[in-house]
Amino acid sequence: MEKQKRLFLLDAYALIFRGYYAFIKNPRINSQGLDTSAILGFTNSLLDVIKRERPDHLAVCFDKGG
Repeated sequence: MEKQKRLFLLDAYALIFRGYYAFIKNPRINSQGLDTSAILGFTNSLLDVIKRERPDHLAVCFDKGG
């Protein structure tokens, strides 16, 4: 029997906000003085899901502003 494929849908803004606030007391600042906490948190979360869950398909969804 063929293994059932798995699709992961990730809420981008939830991961971005989570990443930002995870480092709120100790923000990650790059060499140009920009706060990269949200980017780091988002990327770490995304890579963690890929590594732990090994999905067959993955989509990252962004809410429409407005």
